[in-house]
Amino acid sequence: MTDRSAFDTNVITMTRFVMEEGRRAKGTGEFTQLLNSLCTAIKAISTAVRKAGIANLYGIAGSTNVTGDQVKKLDILSNDLVINMLKSSFSTCVIVSEENKDAVIVETEKRGKYIVCIDPLDGSSNIDCLVSIGTIFAIYRKVSPDEPSGKDALQPGRNLVAAGYALYGSATMLVLATSAGGVNCFMLDPAIGEFILMDRDVKIKKKGNIYSLNEGYAKYFDPAVTEYLKKKKFPEDGSSPYGGRYIGSMVADVHRTLVYGGIFLYPANSKSPKGKLRLLYECNPMAYVIEKAGGIATTGQQSILDIVPEDIHQRVPVVLGSPDDVKEYLEIVKKHSVK
Repeated sequence: MTDRSAFDTNVITMTRFVMEEGRRAKGTGEFTQLLNSLCTAIKAISTAVRKAGIANLYGIAGSTNVTGDQVKKLDILSNDLVINMLKSSFSTCVIVSEENKDAVIVETEKRGKYIVCIDPLDGSSNIDCLVSIGTIFAIYRKVSPDEPSGKDALQPGRNLVAAGYALYGSATMLVLATSAGGVNCFMLDPAIGEFILMDRDVKIKKKGNIYSLNEGYAKYFDPAVTEYLKKKKFPEDGSSPYGGRYIGSMVADVHRTLVYGGIFLYPANSKSPKGKLRLLYECNPMAYVIEKAGGIATTGQQSILDIVPEDIHQRVPVVLGSPDDVKEYLEIVKKHSVK
């Protein structure tokens, strides 16, 4: 075993990793430019999150975003950072953000071939109490020959080139899933300002022992969700009950599910019949990461990645995680749909 305390002189940074992947795929380097710019924005957001109290970046900014969430000062900063960095990468043509009602069309002289859908600061309701928050992103290629527009982002998740998220927790981690390279985790080393490869080709456990959802909505749950939770809490086969964990930041909850296994649910209910989380910049990228890691992501009726979006801020139900856990949930849904 090598001495990990020694200084690594052959460190694999995110840039190096993506360049190597691009060389194998005989790419143009445009994707590497995009990710480098995105990484710069994520590093800046990470610094802002750590300094938020000192820099007076906490608190409501006095408006709501297009999906009805109250906008915090850090949300605005994060959104501006990501959009400006992506524009200046000369690799994007359309940017869809949770914070913008309409898609951002990149100026003609700065355009590239990629479309990026982002949630610049997921879990922002947790900012003031210092709970982990994150940035979620999904990257597509433009497929139509027409002038760039928001319609270019209305592609199913199966078309994704890459997706992932940054988690601003006890450290800053970036999880990247690509079509060829699987799921890889990079940790930000503040000493050199680079994301360093920590875990290569990550796979989710076949079955976990944690369920994660907001049980405050139990009154509105469908019978299938209620039955599934009862089975997890009061197993009839004599096994140990599942642990319940819910943070309220999708990035943090999904990352825990990826690392420890189990199931994350934000299903439809009588209060939100179409679900609550957004397809393009929350559900699709997380579903892509989980599926590339060997898990399953579904609405309960179909795979998340098979949905053809109709609107850039479309909401959908989502259940994702370890394959055995999600299959068990789907069997209960199927049973109730037959009734």
